[in-house]
Amino acid sequence: MPLASIPSPSQGVWYLGFIPIRAYALCFILAIVFGTWLSERRWRARGGEKGAISDIAVPAVIFGLIGARLYHVITDWQTYFGPRAIKEPYQALFIWEGGLSIWGAVALGGVGVWLACRRRGLSLRAVADTVAPGIAFGQAIARWGNWFNQELYGGPTTLPWGLEIDQAHGGEPGVLYHPTYLYESLWDAALGFGLILAGRRFTLRHGRLFALYVAGYTFGRFWIEGLRIDPVGGVDHAVTLLGLRINQWTSIVLFAGALVYLWATRDKGTEQLAVPASTHKASYEENGGQSSDPIERT
Repeated sequence: MPLASIPSPSQGVWYLGFIPIRAYALCFILAIVFGTWLSERRWRARGGEKGAISDIAVPAVIFGLIGARLYHVITDWQTYFGPRAIKEPYQALFIWEGGLSIWGAVALGGVGVWLACRRRGLSLRAVADTVAPGIAFGQAIARWGNWFNQELYGGPTTLPWGLEIDQAHGGEPGVLYHPTYLYESLWDAALGFGLILAGRRFTLRHGRLFALYVAGYTFGRFWIEGLRIDPVGGVDHAVTLLGLRINQWTSIVLFAGALVYLWATRDKGTEQLAVPASTHKASYEENGGQSSDPIERT
């Protein structure tokens, strides 16, 4: 065994009396709070109204959680249904046990954002550009919940940062595994910083910064997904198609779609108003269409 390794937590649940405090849930809560805070700050810097992003976050989170779980259950249905099921069907509702897919979260969460934007009269594309870095940073934080749950790890490795996995979670004695949760967390954090820098350096309006987020995330997710295993009884039970996992195909399709959108909107350089009738519009225009906060210019 290598001289160095990453140990897995001995537990992921603590009890405050009879109330369970789950590390997985805490990671997601922290991700939501930080992503909302950053997005709210960026929205205000663009001239948007205070509290708008926080209001939008409520339906986005509700719809996103439903979508995240639905996508997981649909693409991993054999865990809960059929002859190979290792869990009872009703356990598909147990989101605290893990299994929240970013694909479903963004897809159905986007529906929640769209509905909220329509109700408030906000530009959906402006909101999307604003929240893109916050989503990336939020994913970087949320991935640590997988560490506590000892799930979504990669195949065996002899690298010094190999991850220890208990036998109860599919690991084998003396074997270390790729910490794919860590790879994705670092990738997402770097992507978040890259999006902020790209927003400051280039004119990425009309949903183009969000498209850049999609392209960046799916590019990283493709190769990280290729390292992952989903062991059940020592066998990887992930659904594959033509030798690739379903999530890799999803990454390919979304990556291509993001590139097409970036190309199709390459000539859209005119500033799009974040809030059509914002009380902050005057001060925003006084700065020549730029944020008063140089860090938050997008």
